[in-house]
Amino acid sequence: MSGRTLSTGLLARWLVRIGPVRGGLIGALVLLPAAAFGAEGSGAPSEALFLLQVTLLVFLGRLLGEAMQRLGQPAVIGQLVAGLLLGPSVLGSIAPAFQQQLFPASAAQKSMIDGLAQFGILMLLLLAGMETDLDLVKKVKRAALSASAAGIAVPFAGGFILGELLPDAMLPQPDKRLAASLFLGTALAISSVKIVAMVIREMNFLRRNVGQVILASAIIDDTIGWIIVAVTFGLATSGAVDLASVAKSIGGTAAFLVFSFTIGRRVVFAVIRWTNDNFAGELPVTSAILVLMTGMALITHAIGVHTVLGAFVAGILIGESPILTREIEDQVRGLTISLFAPIFFGLSGLNSDLTILANSSLVLVTLGLIVIASLGKFGGAYLGGWVGGLDRAERLALACGMNARGSTEIIVASIGLSTGLLSHDLFTMIVAMAVVTTMAMPPTLRWSLNRLPLRDDEQQRIDREEFEAKAFVPNLERLLVMIDGSSNGALAVRIAGLIAGPRRMPLTIIDVSKKNGTAGRPQIALEHAASELTRGSAKIAQQADAERPNELDASIISHEASPRDAIAKEAIKGFDLFIVGIDPTVGPTGGFSRKVTEAALAFEGPVAIVSARGDHDRDPTKSALNILVSTTGAEVARRGIEVAFAIGQAAGSPVTALYVTDAANRRARWRISNPVQDERAVLNDARTVAKHYEIEVEAKVRIDVAAEDAIMRELRMGRHNLIVMGVSRRPGKKLSFGHVAQAILESSTRSVIFIAS
Repeated sequence: MSGRTLSTGLLARWLVRIGPVRGGLIGALVLLPAAAFGAEGSGAPSEALFLLQVTLLVFLGRLLGEAMQRLGQPAVIGQLVAGLLLGPSVLGSIAPAFQQQLFPASAAQKSMIDGLAQFGILMLLLLAGMETDLDLVKKVKRAALSASAAGIAVPFAGGFILGELLPDAMLPQPDKRLAASLFLGTALAISSVKIVAMVIREMNFLRRNVGQVILASAIIDDTIGWIIVAVTFGLATSGAVDLASVAKSIGGTAAFLVFSFTIGRRVVFAVIRWTNDNFAGELPVTSAILVLMTGMALITHAIGVHTVLGAFVAGILIGESPILTREIEDQVRGLTISLFAPIFFGLSGLNSDLTILANSSLVLVTLGLIVIASLGKFGGAYLGGWVGGLDRAERLALACGMNARGSTEIIVASIGLSTGLLSHDLFTMIVAMAVVTTMAMPPTLRWSLNRLPLRDDEQQRIDREEFEAKAFVPNLERLLVMIDGSSNGALAVRIAGLIAGPRRMPLTIIDVSKKNGTAGRPQIALEHAASELTRGSAKIAQQADAERPNELDASIISHEASPRDAIAKEAIKGFDLFIVGIDPTVGPTGGFSRKVTEAALAFEGPVAIVSARGDHDRDPTKSALNILVSTTGAEVARRGIEVAFAIGQAAGSPVTALYVTDAANRRARWRISNPVQDERAVLNDARTVAKHYEIEVEAKVRIDVAAEDAIMRELRMGRHNLIVMGVSRRPGKKLSFGHVAQAILESSTRSVIFIAS
């Protein structure tokens, strides 16, 4: 009887003793690979064994990842530990024959799970790129650049020197020592953005100055690290280190980056938008993202650098796409975190054999790696923070925060292992160093961050970002506009441009006009809105390095269908606000016209209805705006205030906020509250919103008069030419926003915008 048959028989008798239920569950898990191994032994890979490997890595990785998160550690540590438990470090030491049955050394069998793990590397880099915030780097670029440069240079130099001093026996290819040393230096130098971001977000320090510097420095670390990996991979695959190979690797990488962030950016945006707008099947944008990722990975492979650079850059460009919704991003993240991450990091643990640390000389080398990585990163980041102008407490927090490797380190090490530049022993040492530094980072960063007092400028930024997280306009991502050849349509395009331009939101304009000679009118309105943006506030005019704020991203679609049919076709593409500018606005018997009603009711979401009157009816693109916004203190009215302030900020126009209450409402409110305090609170809220939009607002109160009369009187006295109202739709088949809105709609001689939830 063979050893394998004997061990299986003993195992079967033990399963009988522990009971039918537990024995059946464990037996299904344990005896299946034995059966599958028999099929694999014939030379063909076993699909059943592959599925079992995936199941074990995902299940155990998820379980231990959850446990680590509850202990305040990143989930990646649990996934690594899952691999260590299933690999030669633990299971291989206890039951080597069984471990070989689960994960046999057969090349055909290993290639199945390895292929999935290699694709997982690309998915992890794609996700890292999508979560890279280049705008954050721009905000704190001085401190972040200096901290990253010094934080990379010091540990990189230490790792490179260590690689040059290692004995030949520790290198699988001693003739490629330079490339191996570069890999070792890179593995010690870069930080893990995901782990740094996790701890900073967990402690609510992302909005703090030092939190932004730490995260921006980690982003720069990652970017530089992947460029170094790409160049090193090119050197390793060229077979020789000479000036020609170096020039090819560096030149190819530089050309790829320049192309990606110029022409490539527009190509990526166009592909995502076209896919979203033209495909009717499920998850088309997710498929487009995967195609873009693999396409750019193949490009980097073709120029002789590693595919990870293509995937990472693709992630950055995809993350900047104007119409990338949270839902789509969550789909990519869910697939990566739930499947690819536990498999890749689990296999990294499987490829590590901690039993080598029984060798005292290898333990010393491992400790040396940990010391070089920790002291190098800590000292370099601390020095960079000093150069960047941070105080002592901030430099300490920065140095603690940058000392986390985790996923990034292991990906770099796995590339070195797969290319034959690193041995399994070196790979295991790097994994051990990554685990130690990653587990040490969260408690040390929490300790250092808790010592930082909150500054006034930080409090202001926190308040602003909390406002934007809950606000209406800052969370708009894409606008849909329906127009015809009327003045309503031209004014609607102008208003849409003023809202979208500063925020780089794409506009889709549906032109349902059937009149000849009106095709150019939307473009004229867009051009005027673009020029109006440059005359607006200084903040708007100075925004955006990648795209100027007066460059409106608009596409115009002609439709001969009815407004209802046209909106039904376009609305499914995903829009956050629908702006209606068609004529007539008012029906023959009052209220909204049939065309406006059909269009508005066909859209599920916020709607803005624009009616051009007075000066705007005669020339909707030329007359300067003087805005009046009415408020009642309700949430729907606050949306109107935000839209009015956003338009006023973009156009540099004066804005007046009017609070109106009649005698009946005032008397009723005396019973439950002080109406004077309520009025003051509403106007103070309007001033707070105006402060976030960085505009001056004049606040007025009208009491003991009907709301519609007060609004009409203020329109005349204040010489306003645009009234903005936040309203809510009343129940019923007709489009109605209440008697006040209807009175303004039917009697106002000044332009009107209704913002309806």
